[in-house]
Amino acid sequence: MSFIHPSAIVDPGASIGEGAKIWHFCHVSPGAVIGENCVLGQNVFVANGVTLGRGVKVQNNVSLYTGVVCEDDVFLGPSMVFTNVINPRSFVERKSEFRQTLVKRGASIGANATIVCGTTLGAYCLVGAGAVVTKDVPDYALVTGIPARQAGWVSRLGHRLSFEDGKAICPESGEGYILLGERCMPLAD
Repeated sequence: MSFIHPSAIVDPGASIGEGAKIWHFCHVSPGAVIGENCVLGQNVFVANGVTLGRGVKVQNNVSLYTGVVCEDDVFLGPSMVFTNVINPRSFVERKSEFRQTLVKRGASIGANATIVCGTTLGAYCLVGAGAVVTKDVPDYALVTGIPARQAGWVSRLGHRLSFEDGKAICPESGEGYILLGERCMPLAD
């Protein structure tokens, strides 16, 4: 069973998955898809055409605009920002220019980060707090700064990886990782 706080607005036509929690002052638009076990913190806006996979956690004060797709187990930090138009002007209608932003499985975006539309954030990547992402982020990459630049690699559990001879081990899970060119990949079991 889902929980929707009495102060939240969920428009007819929105799809809310089993076990989802929608907290104070949220607005979920018609056509939005909220997956199973998602949590929307206080004051979250979800536009028409947004899709959230299973287990997505959206912290307070986040707006998800048309074109945002988050796969399973994504974390969106407090007050982080998505855009949907490259060159907005209040006096020019540009809804036909909305660009999709894809956040792949297990990715985490830190507080107050900004994600410029049209980018793909790779699986299990970690975007540092306050970063401004203007281009695609590889799987398992750690990016920080303005504009965001790669500062290393992280494990599936979010620990920074130290590579020796092209291999690294997650200190929490013991999972192994290898570098293949510009890609970080988990070792097969």
